[in-house]
Amino acid sequence: MRLSTRGRYAVMALAEMARREAARPDPFEAKPASIAEIAAAQHLSAAYLEQLFGRLRRAGLVESARGP
Repeated sequence: MRLSTRGRYAVMALAEMARREAARPDPFEAKPASIAEIAAAQHLSAAYLEQLFGRLRRAGLVESARGP
């Protein structure tokens, strides 16, 4: 299967979010991950992920919240 760079980055970011979710000891304790944390963990550009997460949010694949 061939993925575009955008598609590959989206899969990498969503996989990182899933990994963080699975590693949490209490599955009911929600802790949002920042784009900067995801970018650092996957060695991706945070600026590019910001654009990508806008698309993922509009598609209903992720939820967003403003934070510090």
